[in-house]
Amino acid sequence: MAKSQQTFSKSEKVKKRLKKREDKKKKKEARKAEAEANGGGIPFAYVDFNGNIVDTPPDPSQKVEVEAEDIVLGIPKKEDSDEEFDPMRKGKVSFFDTSKGFGFIIDAENQEKYFTHVSGLIDEIAEGNQVSYELEKGMKGMNAVKVKKI
Repeated sequence: MAKSQQTFSKSEKVKKRLKKREDKKKKKEARKAEAEANGGGIPFAYVDFNGNIVDTPPDPSQKVEVEAEDIVLGIPKKEDSDEEFDPMRKGKVSFFDTSKGFGFIIDAENQEKYFTHVSGLIDEIAEGNQVSYELEKGMKGMNAVKVKKI
Protein backbone atom coordinates (compact mmCIF):
# COMPACT_ATOMS: atom_id res chain seq x y z
CA MET A 1 0.00 0.00 0.00
CA ALA A 2 1.45 3.34 -1.08
CA LYS A 3 1.65 6.34 1.19
CA SER A 4 -0.31 9.47 0.36
CA GLN A 5 1.76 12.33 -1.04
CA GLN A 6 -0.55 14.79 0.73
CA THR A 7 0.79 15.55 4.22
CA PHE A 8 -1.09 17.23 7.06
CA SER A 9 0.89 20.49 6.78
CA LYS A 10 0.29 20.72 3.01
CA SER A 11 -3.45 20.32 3.43
CA GLU A 12 -3.43 22.97 6.19
CA LYS A 13 -1.60 25.43 3.92
CA VAL A 14 -4.14 24.84 1.14
CA LYS A 15 -7.02 25.41 3.58
CA LYS A 16 -5.41 28.67 4.80
CA ARG A 17 -4.96 29.92 1.24
CA LEU A 18 -8.59 29.17 0.32
CA LYS A 19 -9.82 30.87 3.51
CA LYS A 20 -7.69 33.95 2.73
CA ARG A 21 -9.21 34.15 -0.78
CA GLU A 22 -12.73 33.90 0.63
CA ASP A 23 -12.03 36.63 3.22
CA LYS A 24 -10.60 38.89 0.52
CA LYS A 25 -13.65 38.33 -1.70
CA LYS A 26 -16.02 39.12 1.21
CA LYS A 27 -14.16 42.36 2.03
CA LYS A 28 -14.27 43.41 -1.62
CA GLU A 29 -18.04 42.81 -1.78
CA ALA A 30 -18.53 44.70 1.50
CA ARG A 31 -16.61 47.73 0.13
CA LYS A 32 -18.67 47.63 -3.07
CA ALA A 33 -21.93 47.52 -1.11
CA GLU A 34 -20.80 50.40 1.12
CA ALA A 35 -19.82 52.53 -1.89
CA GLU A 36 -23.23 51.96 -3.49
CA ALA A 37 -25.00 52.85 -0.22
CA ASN A 38 -23.04 56.12 0.08
CA GLY A 39 -23.96 57.26 -3.40
CA GLY A 40 -20.99 55.67 -5.10
CA GLY A 41 -18.39 57.44 -7.17
CA ILE A 42 -15.66 59.85 -6.21
CA PRO A 43 -16.55 63.04 -4.30
CA PHE A 44 -15.64 66.29 -6.08
CA ALA A 45 -13.24 68.89 -4.73
CA TYR A 46 -13.14 72.45 -6.05
CA VAL A 47 -10.58 75.23 -5.80
CA ASP A 48 -11.99 78.65 -4.90
CA PHE A 49 -10.62 82.02 -6.10
CA ASN A 50 -8.17 82.16 -3.15
CA GLY A 51 -6.68 78.75 -4.02
CA ASN A 52 -8.33 76.87 -1.13
CA ILE A 53 -9.84 73.40 -1.66
CA VAL A 54 -13.59 73.42 -0.94
CA ASP A 55 -16.50 71.01 -1.50
CA THR A 56 -18.81 73.60 -3.12
CA PRO A 57 -18.41 74.85 -6.70
CA PRO A 58 -16.82 78.30 -7.06
CA ASP A 59 -18.99 81.39 -7.56
CA PRO A 60 -18.91 82.30 -11.29
CA SER A 61 -19.28 86.02 -10.46
CA GLN A 62 -15.78 86.01 -8.89
CA LYS A 63 -14.16 84.48 -11.98
CA VAL A 64 -11.23 86.49 -13.35
CA GLU A 65 -10.36 86.45 -17.03
CA VAL A 66 -6.61 86.36 -17.80
CA GLU A 67 -5.13 87.04 -21.20
CA ALA A 68 -2.54 84.53 -22.39
CA GLU A 69 -0.10 87.36 -23.25
CA ASP A 70 -0.20 88.59 -19.62
CA ILE A 71 1.20 85.31 -18.24
CA VAL A 72 4.96 85.59 -17.71
CA LEU A 73 6.96 82.38 -17.88
CA GLY A 74 10.29 82.59 -16.12
CA ILE A 75 11.85 85.53 -14.32
CA PRO A 76 10.89 88.98 -15.60
CA LYS A 77 13.80 91.11 -16.82
CA LYS A 78 15.15 93.72 -14.43
CA GLU A 79 14.28 97.24 -15.52
CA ASP A 80 16.98 99.90 -15.35
CA SER A 81 16.34 102.41 -12.60
CA ASP A 82 17.58 105.99 -12.40
CA GLU A 83 18.94 105.68 -8.86
CA GLU A 84 22.59 104.65 -8.53
CA PHE A 85 23.30 101.48 -6.53
CA ASP A 86 26.08 101.92 -3.98
CA PRO A 87 27.82 98.58 -3.31
CA MET A 88 29.59 99.99 -0.24
CA ARG A 89 27.56 99.45 2.92
CA LYS A 90 28.08 100.80 6.41
CA GLY A 91 27.91 98.95 9.70
CA LYS A 92 29.39 98.33 13.12
CA VAL A 93 31.68 95.48 14.21
CA SER A 94 29.75 93.51 16.82
CA PHE A 95 32.39 90.82 17.41
CA PHE A 96 35.90 90.17 16.13
CA ASP A 97 38.37 87.56 17.37
CA THR A 98 41.87 88.49 16.18
CA SER A 99 43.39 85.16 17.29
CA LYS A 100 40.94 83.14 15.16
CA GLY A 101 40.65 85.76 12.40
CA PHE A 102 36.91 86.15 12.02
CA GLY A 103 34.03 88.27 13.29
CA PHE A 104 30.59 89.71 12.59
CA ILE A 105 29.40 93.08 11.32
CA ILE A 106 25.88 94.45 11.95
CA ASP A 107 24.48 96.42 9.01
CA ALA A 108 23.43 99.99 9.82
CA GLU A 109 20.33 99.89 7.57
CA ASN A 110 18.67 96.50 8.14
CA GLN A 111 20.44 95.32 11.36
CA GLU A 112 21.50 92.01 9.75
CA LYS A 113 24.70 90.26 10.84
CA TYR A 114 27.32 89.42 8.23
CA PHE A 115 30.33 87.16 8.71
CA THR A 116 33.76 88.60 7.95
CA HIS A 117 37.15 86.89 7.74
CA VAL A 118 40.61 88.37 8.21
CA SER A 119 41.28 87.68 4.50
CA GLY A 120 38.51 90.16 3.60
CA LEU A 121 39.90 93.05 5.68
CA ILE A 122 41.67 96.11 4.30
CA ASP A 123 42.25 97.84 7.68
CA GLU A 124 42.67 96.36 11.16
CA ILE A 125 39.30 96.32 12.98
CA ALA A 126 38.13 95.79 16.55
CA GLU A 127 34.77 95.46 18.29
CA GLY A 128 32.69 98.65 18.17
CA ASN A 129 34.41 100.13 15.07
CA GLN A 130 32.30 101.79 12.37
CA VAL A 131 33.18 100.19 9.03
CA SER A 132 32.28 100.24 5.35
CA TYR A 133 32.22 96.98 3.42
CA GLU A 134 30.88 95.12 0.40
CA LEU A 135 28.81 91.91 0.43
CA GLU A 136 29.84 88.73 -1.30
CA LYS A 137 28.06 85.36 -1.50
CA GLY A 138 29.82 82.82 0.69
CA MET A 139 29.26 79.11 1.35
CA LYS A 140 26.76 79.69 4.17
CA GLY A 141 25.34 83.11 3.24
CA MET A 142 26.51 86.64 2.61
CA ASN A 143 30.01 87.63 3.79
CA ALA A 144 31.44 91.11 4.35
CA VAL A 145 34.58 91.74 2.25
CA LYS A 146 36.78 94.78 1.55
CA VAL A 147 36.16 95.95 5.13
CA LYS A 148 37.58 99.42 5.93
CA LYS A 149 37.41 101.56 9.07
CA ILE A 150 35.46 104.81 8.69
